Amino acid sequence: MDPVFTIVIITVIVALIFDVINGFHDAANSIATVVSTRVLSPRWAVLWAAFFNFIAMFVFAPKVADTISKIIIIDAKDTAFVYVVLAGLLGGIIWDLVTWWFGLPTSSSHALIGGLTGAGLAYQGAQTIRWEKIVQTATFIPLAPLIGFAMAFLLMIAVYWAFRRWSPRRVDGVFRKGQLVSAALYSLGHGGNDAQKTMGVIVAVLVAAGIFSSDVELSLNHWNTLWIILACHAAMAVGTAMGGWRIVKTMGMKLTKLKPVHGFCAETAGAFTIFLATKMGIPISTTHTIAGSIIGVGSTTNMAGINWKIAFRIVLAWVLTIPASAIVSALCFWAIQAFHPLF
Repeated sequence: MDPVFTIVIITVIVALIFDVINGFHDAANSIATVVSTRVLSPRWAVLWAAFFNFIAMFVFAPKVADTISKIIIIDAKDTAFVYVVLAGLLGGIIWDLVTWWFGLPTSSSHALIGGLTGAGLAYQGAQTIRWEKIVQTATFIPLAPLIGFAMAFLLMIAVYWAFRRWSPRRVDGVFRKGQLVSAALYSLGHGGNDAQKTMGVIVAVLVAAGIFSSDVELSLNHWNTLWIILACHAAMAVGTAMGGWRIVKTMGMKLTKLKPVHGFCAETAGAFTIFLATKMGIPISTTHTIAGSIIGVGSTTNMAGINWKIAFRIVLAWVLTIPASAIVSALCFWAIQAFHPLF
């Protein structure tokens, strides 16, 4: 078997493992509020989220996948780009696992983007990166949580006013049911945006190997790309079903105290933000978004009720993710370069 084709197979497998880890790592984003408000048990919450992660493929066009696949300017005649993509994936996975171990809800999306950027820089420098894609994504690093914060804050105020004459018990009963819908919407957005990032990586490595042309488009109607969409969404769903309980505790229980009405507003605001970004083809952090939404909800009642120490740790991890994963992936590429006869 052609050694390059072997590396392509390995890279696709690693990409799907990354997707599983992404679902595992980001399960907290989809289920933290619905678990912390005790609307669903952890087991049912992850299954609920996993289902909507999977069916997102029927709702969203693969615009985010297109963005990810074009971060690196790939020369299909240079098979070294296959190793660049592999190193980028490894950098993202390693950083994801490190932050998961310490319970930090960092962004798997930004870890992947940082990883691809770092590997590309390590191989051919700045000219191999489409910086407009990086700038576009970087712009939404502050925008995603801010939009989530603003939407959640305004929605929470509207709900307080609309239900001001209702008893707390009646409000709790209504929004316990409503949170099933909001959690489903958020999980749908999570699957739509995050699974597409892995699709983009698989497309990139197939372009680097000369199997796909650079202008290929993902579609459920084409057999040559259908398997990519199905595999990535299935991997995301499996990872979500496994759950990441360390981060659930940070996101849903330490950041601020939530009731079902708070969870409903946070998830609905987060879902709106992710739907918007996915429609625009922008890979955003679902972690950023739900954290901003949770803080937006908590700030309507008592700013002191938000654990700002935890919030600071989360922001610090966000800031570090892209450069740290870039450094890790660059080291991975240089290790491959040092021992592989191709270089």
